[in-house]
Amino acid sequence: MKLLLAQGMLGLNNGVFYAMMSLGLAVIFGLLNVVNFAHGALYMLGAFVALILYSYVGLWFGMSGFHIGFWPALILTPIIVGGFGILIERFLLRWLYKFDPIYSLLLTFGVTLVLQGLFVNIFSASGTPYPGMPDALKGVVNLGFMMFPKFRLFAIVFSLIVCLIVWYVIERTKVGALLRAGTENPELVKAFGVNVPLMVTLTFGFGTGLAGLAGVLAAPIYSVSPLMGADLIIIIFAVVVIGGMGSIMGAVVSGIALGLIEGVTKVFYAPAANTVIFFLMVIVLLVRPSGLFGREG
Repeated sequence: MKLLLAQGMLGLNNGVFYAMMSLGLAVIFGLLNVVNFAHGALYMLGAFVALILYSYVGLWFGMSGFHIGFWPALILTPIIVGGFGILIERFLLRWLYKFDPIYSLLLTFGVTLVLQGLFVNIFSASGTPYPGMPDALKGVVNLGFMMFPKFRLFAIVFSLIVCLIVWYVIERTKVGALLRAGTENPELVKAFGVNVPLMVTLTFGFGTGLAGLAGVLAAPIYSVSPLMGADLIIIIFAVVVIGGMGSIMGAVVSGIALGLIEGVTKVFYAPAANTVIFFLMVIVLLVRPSGLFGREG
């Protein structure tokens, strides 16, 4: 039982990352109908921005002892990555909205390759540890059944809070209602004086900012690598498909649930842990093609 609970906690740790990444992807697809394959690369970019802020900014400005630590990076990185996402939407994706969504997928796949190649050339393909973990989050916490790292526990709680806030804003507030209305009937929303193109741009930037935020949280846990997003994006798409393309609640619930299932699977048959998500995706698509929380038709 202790082993089962321990693997469940580790699975929950992965699950909240799946949930946050899937949430950003679901926001972009659900509100903009854009399949953003660059989401994994933007997650990687978030981890590298945190690393650069800590390790290189001081050197660039001739202040070798200066570091921008984890807490400022937790605020700055989503803004930086979200700003980069705004540039992608404004200068690249906007020209493709009138075409089939496959074109936006191919474009964002190209952006992924460019970002990966750029960071491989600068940092090499090998991983780099993030040295800026705050002292308050170092060490472990005794959960009774295992000693669990403080930072991983913080990442779980923080990610859950972010996911719930985003879901509430989109599904239960006037701002969220305006966003949904702007995608379903933009001409009507324009008639009320709303700048729909700007709203679309900011929404895309917000979705990519969530990927950057997940990257900051992942940096102290996993090795910061140019390929870390490529290893994750396929799983994230599977999570989004299971939850329902564009479903905010589906992204959160399925991400957390699949992380737990993946962790528990390691207890009973470890080799299946890497494929259990895709096996479940096949079952869900056969039974409910729109996903668990998706809308039919």
